[in-house]
Amino acid sequence: MVLKNLRTSFSYILLAALYTMGACKNPKVESADFQKKELVDLVYPLLDAANSRWFFFSSACRPFGMVNLSPDTKISGAWGSGYLYNTDTFRGFSHIHAWQLSGLLVMPVVLSEESKTRVFDDYSSKFSHEKEKIAPGYHYIELEKYRINAELTSTKRVGFHRYTFPEKAHPAIVFNVNGELGPSNIVDGTLKQTGKRQLQGQLVNTPTIRRPKPASVFFSVEFNTKIKAVQKDETSGNYLVELENAAPVLMKAAVSYTSIENAAKNMAKELSGWNFDKTVSESQEEWNSMLSRILVEGGTEKDQRRFYTDLWHALQGRRIISDVNGAYPDNTGDIFQIGQIPLDKNGKPQFNHYNSDSFWGAQWTLNTLWQLVYPEIAEGFIHSTKI
Repeated sequence: MVLKNLRTSFSYILLAALYTMGACKNPKVESADFQKKELVDLVYPLLDAANSRWFFFSSACRPFGMVNLSPDTKISGAWGSGYLYNTDTFRGFSHIHAWQLSGLLVMPVVLSEESKTRVFDDYSSKFSHEKEKIAPGYHYIELEKYRINAELTSTKRVGFHRYTFPEKAHPAIVFNVNGELGPSNIVDGTLKQTGKRQLQGQLVNTPTIRRPKPASVFFSVEFNTKIKAVQKDETSGNYLVELENAAPVLMKAAVSYTSIENAAKNMAKELSGWNFDKTVSESQEEWNSMLSRILVEGGTEKDQRRFYTDLWHALQGRRIISDVNGAYPDNTGDIFQIGQIPLDKNGKPQFNHYNSDSFWGAQWTLNTLWQLVYPEIAEGFIHSTKI
């Protein structure tokens, strides 16, 4: 197998490839067809999904994105939670799957007079892997209980949803902003309607053993259809948002760790329009661009899929926590503060601020990879430790 590299030393990458994949006993290519595939098509997102952790599985996200939008089959605990392949029921779609952080779980539902009274206690749905499509930047599933086709994609800081409801259905979205979610207990979650098609809210991740301080998540939501009603469940503290139109429903949910206002700015900057398919295409173009920093020739398709799946995972180890205007959360002192990244002459942040992924193993492999192949990202990591 031969690796052609656009930016890095051949010897370093060859060693990394051999370490990751093992030396190929037979470098002969089995078929030339797979060589014509886009690199994003070689990624296998379901790798080890049966033994997942909250932050491990990814689908509708961007490289190092603040938003890591994907379905959850189990929402309790940091281990064995999130998307688990051998579980047949979805509990909702969460926007944050990070180390010691979670937030904003939503679930589309179809209401009836009977189900409306118990939807907060029973909104999960069965699904089948046979009717599921997963790729970097995109996830498609069919919710059997409601006969809803759900599609997910994102920008760096905005989750983008497209729900196709049954004809003449009564569409609604459950917003789970309180209760256990992955590694965190979510409290103080609120949601309010701010326009005919707009919502805003916030929630708090309570401290964990490894994250001793609370962490707030702020969000801003927009629909392509009018909101009919917003109902709060006093028992759970969660919300039901009823919608007027059951035609394909588009929902944008932007997040921020600093303020609701900055969540809205993130959406205005990154996703002002409503073209879902274009956003999927742009996401996959970004993944292709990042993956193509290392080009591989030869070997088998299985060899190449292993390599690019590992590289895809390496591009998610740390996540952006700063907003488009350079604001970032500062929990280093006795009280929470909002920091500001220096701006360039055009008013743009000079770099992004990134969180920690706990640094397990990074000193052995990932730090070397990031520095050699993605130096502009690594520079942001370095600056993140200084401010």
